[in-house]
Amino acid sequence: MRKLKTLIFSDLDGTLLDHYTYQSKAADKTLEQLKNADIPVILNTSKTFAELEIIHQALNLNTPFIIENGAAIYIPINTFNTQPADTVVIDNYWVKSFSLPRHYWLNLLAEHTDEFSRDYQSFSTLSASALCKITGLNLDETERAKKRQFAEPLHWLGDDSTKKAFIDRLIYLGANVVQGGRFIHIGDFCDKGQALIWLTERYREHFDNLSIFTIALGDGENDIAMLEAADIAVQVRSPVHDFPTLYRQYKTTQTQLFGPEGWAEAIQKLLANQLLSPSINSGENHG
Repeated sequence: MRKLKTLIFSDLDGTLLDHYTYQSKAADKTLEQLKNADIPVILNTSKTFAELEIIHQALNLNTPFIIENGAAIYIPINTFNTQPADTVVIDNYWVKSFSLPRHYWLNLLAEHTDEFSRDYQSFSTLSASALCKITGLNLDETERAKKRQFAEPLHWLGDDSTKKAFIDRLIYLGANVVQGGRFIHIGDFCDKGQALIWLTERYREHFDNLSIFTIALGDGENDIAMLEAADIAVQVRSPVHDFPTLYRQYKTTQTQLFGPEGWAEAIQKLLANQLLSPSINSGENHG
């Protein structure tokens, strides 16, 4: 029987982290089991690099991570034997970018959406204290959330019909508009699924074309591309919205529990054998 290497791609807010508390406590034991079984957990989120570095440390992860809805992948140097093509070295990471920089989208908003200016608040104009109130993050966390490199999140204030007109305008101007858990994200045509596919290929090359098995977990609309791209899709139940509709009708599951409780529930059901028998994912720990 040919061996499989399992990769787990996970959203954060509302999935691995509780929607209200931003805590992962219910999933911490499962995360430790996955680490011991050499099953990489790859965070795939709308959050920034500044946020992910802190969260990575808190979760005791040493794996690659994907920021700002697929805009870039940060791969710790030496994750693979050689630096992947089309990446650059930034500090201790190999970085693969899929997006134009943030200032491009800020300029587009400033130049072409003046009539909607009262209908939204941009991350770039929101004060840290105002953003704290919207997100529930503390001041330090909010400062890190504001350090966007690629896309620009917007807090929508207008009605639904105005929102549709606004989104239609941005699409016409060449922007990609993604609805996250709390914000509308304006950016390039990249997504969490594209990043998952690219990084999975790098793992396959690294392990000499070993079969790679991917599991993706998410709760929101911005997770759809990632869920569609994975071998198994896990939709984690949210306390604030229904499950987004997926096109796929196979190898898809929806959790009964919310957030990290649902996350752990799904992983334990899917990977009971692997968690008990690390040899299934045997080999050197390449993060």
